[in-house]
Amino acid sequence: MFKPTTAPQDSLTLQLVPILTQACEILREEYQQYCAGGTFDIEKKLDNSPVTQADYRVNTFLTSALTKISDLPLLSEEGDHLTRQNWQKFWMLDPLDGTKEFLHKRPEFTINLSVIDGENTSFAILAIPCEYTLYIAPETGLPLKYDVINQQWFIYAHSEQEEVVKIGLSQSSQNKPQYSEYLEAIAQLSSYSVFKAGSAYKFCMMLEDKVDIYPRFHPTCEWDTSAGQCLLERIGGGLVDFKARTFLYNQRETFLNGGFIAYRNKHMKNLAFQALELMASKH
Repeated sequence: MFKPTTAPQDSLTLQLVPILTQACEILREEYQQYCAGGTFDIEKKLDNSPVTQADYRVNTFLTSALTKISDLPLLSEEGDHLTRQNWQKFWMLDPLDGTKEFLHKRPEFTINLSVIDGENTSFAILAIPCEYTLYIAPETGLPLKYDVINQQWFIYAHSEQEEVVKIGLSQSSQNKPQYSEYLEAIAQLSSYSVFKAGSAYKFCMMLEDKVDIYPRFHPTCEWDTSAGQCLLERIGGGLVDFKARTFLYNQRETFLNGGFIAYRNKHMKNLAFQALELMASKH
């Protein structure tokens, strides 16, 4: 949850808020155009995933805007990845995370922007264009939330733990048996409810106390998880692989991530891994 606070003083946050606000505006325009049924360019990538004119337009805008405030190189899902392994510090961007959500006319897509320093994420923003909201992990301290319409700042505040464990799942999870197996294992440990949403939106909902554990058994890429992981780590949660190792960035040949568990706090981490053990014991 979040409580009202005064505007932050760090220059990076203050520089990026108007830039991300404008990027959200561009994405909302594109979404409205798509939902209205006008002509809309959609292509297929080599991995058969969709990419749209909205992805490209936001990518072009942010690529240009970021070069004006910083000389850091940019690694974007829609950009060139050839020299990135020589980079020590850089921007990581997914200009439209949740393209499938967008195309299904579900407003759960996000813009993911982070700064990778070495192998870790040092700064992060997750923007939800359709909710006019930015979630920010500044270079130090607790996550902030910015309400664009009311120009109001909030800071993260820890809340009481509820008895029902809230599990976050992707919209596509019903097609994959591991998720129903995981829920069966959780049911042996606790009462639970399920919150379904696409993209990095689920990480934002973890900050809003709507999700406690987010298990992922099908692939993501580094730009899908970097910002969300940074935000969770700031509140005492995290994102780890199934051997409880924290995700590191720009250390491998591939951008593809293996499965992971994202959790809101240490208690939820323990519960999440107990469920994994119960799953494993059945195979």
